[in-house]
Amino acid sequence: MLIDKLAAGVVRVQTAIGPRYLMPSFLQRVYFLWMFRNFPILPQVVLSKTQQRLIDRMCAEQRFVSMAYADGLDDAPVIGTVERRPAIGAEPLPPRRPVVSEGSSLAAEARQRS
Repeated sequence: MLIDKLAAGVVRVQTAIGPRYLMPSFLQRVYFLWMFRNFPILPQVVLSKTQQRLIDRMCAEQRFVSMAYADGLDDAPVIGTVERRPAIGAEPLPPRRPVVSEGSSLAAEARQRS
């Protein structure tokens, strides 16, 4: 199985519109085998900057494999899967108000009462 992945493996990229399959070069396949040595699926946010740039560059170069791999017709071995889904709650949070300490608010109440 490892030899099959090394010879003709593809990398699955899960996107919001569905899976895409990248065909890496031989050296890239070796690198991806090392990258996915412990986990078959990795979110893109846990990858190093170098690994993220490699995935982004391959996607930008349109190095996608035909849809025959997606249907399982050619049964190309999948080296690993990268999840490229937008983060939930990616909208920025509203600015926080400063915290008022209890001591200063109690002192202000005492001054108002006297």
